[in-house]
Amino acid sequence: MTAPIVIVGAGLAGLRTAEELRRMGYGGELVLLGDEPRLPYDRPPLSKQFVRGETDDTTLRPSEFYVEKRIDVRLSTEAVGIDTAARRIHLASGTGLDYDQLVIATGLRPRQLPGLPELQGVHILRSHADAVALYADARGAATALVIGAGFIGCELAASFRAIGIDVVVLEPQATPLASVLGEEVGALVARRHRAEGVELRCGIGLDTLHGDTAGRVCGARCSDGTDITADLVVLGIGSTPVTEWLSGSAIALADPASGGGVCADAVGRTNVDGVWVVGDVAAWPDETGAHRRIEHWTNAGEQAKLLACALLGVEPPTAARVPYFWSDQYDVKIQALGIPKPTDDVHIVADDGRKFLAYYSRGGTLTGVVGAGMTGQVMKARAALVAPTSVTELLAPR
Repeated sequence: MTAPIVIVGAGLAGLRTAEELRRMGYGGELVLLGDEPRLPYDRPPLSKQFVRGETDDTTLRPSEFYVEKRIDVRLSTEAVGIDTAARRIHLASGTGLDYDQLVIATGLRPRQLPGLPELQGVHILRSHADAVALYADARGAATALVIGAGFIGCELAASFRAIGIDVVVLEPQATPLASVLGEEVGALVARRHRAEGVELRCGIGLDTLHGDTAGRVCGARCSDGTDITADLVVLGIGSTPVTEWLSGSAIALADPASGGGVCADAVGRTNVDGVWVVGDVAAWPDETGAHRRIEHWTNAGEQAKLLACALLGVEPPTAARVPYFWSDQYDVKIQALGIPKPTDDVHIVADDGRKFLAYYSRGGTLTGVVGAGMTGQVMKARAALVAPTSVTELLAPR
């Protein structure tokens, strides 16, 4: 009997891969392994609608879906090792699972700051369980300290303000989102947060946390020697790919200095026969050929389509892929098309103090478009990103 296709990781990328395999006609056994006790769920709402109390369920598909599609979803099942020669996955339970084809979709885990005291009221946010604990603590909080002004930190700051919590954000870089969008656009994001009452302290990191006699966080010491009062703390300092369970195998991993992850070709095929990778953990080639992970919601679905096509020998989609991501902060949606980099030239096309639109270019060629509250203008730029386009021509009066 042929072993199944096994997908390790029951997040968005793993689910989308299973869906695409069935949609393209794969009729064999299909197993989806998840280390959490919940059916696959959507993560982006956790830092927004969930923490604000607007929803308590972000499940992507009901249990009936998996029965109908004959997807054997196994929850609370963690992969801890692999024997690629025998095509066998080792599980935390001590048992094993054979596979014919393996898709790695294990995603990320949040970074921690070493050396901090263990205190109640200190959170990270990645899983549903993390969100439940954060929601509970936020109900009684007066002041929140957010460490890191990346997407998670900015979204949480906005959500906390929406439910009446005073917020301080510490960001070691010069602006929020500086490592993603650069300082010029980051300054526009900072302006919005400050207008909403967030105390944004850039160029400053965290030294340590203070606790009260009951073992609960009550404040922090900053890297500049100042103290902050806070009864809720969230660490939003990035994530690392979950690849430890692949240790000792021949599966090639990307350099941690460039983001790490599992190396693959442009359709998710790794260097080991029968092993594929998709989603946040996947380091696929970028426009320069370098292996690079893309941690965006839409990317998971696009990669799943390409991978499923390649695995089943089906002709892949021909439409050009234009990376897209977004972040909801307050009543404004920040959207990005293309591959904007913080080192690109930035051209502010529109800015009314609240909404803005920016073009990014490299060597005179458009590389990305970022807008806040300007959905139509961002999406209209997609065609200009499909083929090389002169940013000078785009900026010329019409």
